[in-house]
Amino acid sequence: MFKILLIEDDETLFKEIKERLTAWQYDVYGVKDFQKVMESFAEVQPDLVIIDIQLPKFDGFHWCRMIREHSNVPIVFLSSRDHPTDMVMSMNLGADDFIQKPFHFEVLIAKVQAILRRVYNYTTTTSDLRTWMGATIDMESNRVKSDKGVIELTKNEIFILKLLVERKNKVVSREDLMNLLWDDHRFVSDNTLTVNVNRLRKKLAEIGLGEAIETKVGQGYVALEQVEK
Repeated sequence: MFKILLIEDDETLFKEIKERLTAWQYDVYGVKDFQKVMESFAEVQPDLVIIDIQLPKFDGFHWCRMIREHSNVPIVFLSSRDHPTDMVMSMNLGADDFIQKPFHFEVLIAKVQAILRRVYNYTTTTSDLRTWMGATIDMESNRVKSDKGVIELTKNEIFILKLLVERKNKVVSREDLMNLLWDDHRFVSDNTLTVNVNRLRKKLAEIGLGEAIETKVGQGYVALEQVEK
């Protein structure tokens, strides 16, 4: 049974989300003291975190940063704010998805199921290691290592890289990536994918692979086997 840490200060909404998720056999935990979110995180050791942006004391972005310093656990943001910068910031901080309030509970459950299935199932059926462009991709630790260093990726980033490398030198459409990442592209913003790919490229640039993923305008993305000089 998966454990979910729900960081939500609206007691009514917290109870409703917990009831819905519990009905799907998830263990849902809350936070008693919003100054001690990391204590709750360490105690629960969740498989997924759902976090509101507007919280007492510190906002959800602060706690996302804190969690990312210690863990690559999947994070889903909830927010009643509708400004695009909120979603972009959440993705840049390493979140896996962003859901705007009010939302349909069926959408929340579908996203949670898709993320958990993707994050915790794919490594059991495939080899944990990939080699690409002289680098080693470790699917279990979410790290990419080359002779220029090591980078750590989020679950979304490592999965995008895995999909592109498996089809290296071939175009993978944005639609295919969204369907494979989130199972149903109707539930994900096209901008979410763009943010994830851009963030992945920025990290790859740290180890000399910034040009190894090429954009094909109007088509999708290609993981190149060799970068032309």
